[in-house]
Amino acid sequence: MKMKRVSPFILSVILMALSWFTLIVKNPPEALSYPPAVGILGKAKNCLSCHANNGPWTDEGKTIIDIIDKATRQSLKQADGSFLISVKRNQLATVLTVIGRSKDDKQAAPYRNAWVYVDPKTINNSSLSKFASGWDVNLPMSCRVVGDTFSTLPGAKITVLPMSIRPTDAAQDGELILQVMLTKGESIKGNPRKGMLGNYFEKKVVLKVIE
Repeated sequence: MKMKRVSPFILSVILMALSWFTLIVKNPPEALSYPPAVGILGKAKNCLSCHANNGPWTDEGKTIIDIIDKATRQSLKQADGSFLISVKRNQLATVLTVIGRSKDDKQAAPYRNAWVYVDPKTINNSSLSKFASGWDVNLPMSCRVVGDTFSTLPGAKITVLPMSIRPTDAAQDGELILQVMLTKGESIKGNPRKGMLGNYFEKKVVLKVIE
C-alpha cells in the first residue's frame, strides 16, 4: 500500500507540537508560559500589542541576543547588528537562539525569555508559523525559563534553544524580525499589560539560500 507523503507544513506543525510536549515534560508547569505565538497568531504586529515594555532591562549593552551556528559555535551576527543565516538548499542546518543578560548585570535577572521569528509579510496570516515561506523550521518560537549555560558566556543569565531550518525548492532569500521579550512575573488573565515586567527587543535576521 502506497503511503501518502506528509507536506512540509504539516511536518513542521507536528515537530512544533512535539517540541512543546518535550518542554512540558521536562519542566514543571510553573516554569512554563504560553508560547509567544498566542498573540502573533492573530494580526498583532508584535508582542507590545498585548504586553507592556516596562521592565528594568533596558540597557542593551548588558542584553544578550545572539544566533549561533550549532556546528561551528560561531555567532552569525554581522557588523551592522543583524544576523545572517545561510543554508544550502534542501539541507538542514541548526542554529542556537541565545537570549538573556550578561553576568555583570546588577538588575535581578529576567525569569523567562520569549521569542518568535517573524517574516513581516506574514503578519496578516493566521497560520501557526510566521516564518518565511518555503523554509521548513521546527521551532520558530518559544518561551523558556532562564537558567541555561553556554561555554562562551560563563555566568550569564540566559536561555539557549536549538532551531533547525531547511530551505526547500520553494525557498527564497528573505528577511525576518526576531522579536524578543525578557520577562519576570505573571500576566493577569484578561489584562496582560499588568502583573508582568517585560522588555521588548527586535533584531533583523537575513535568510540566504546557497545553491
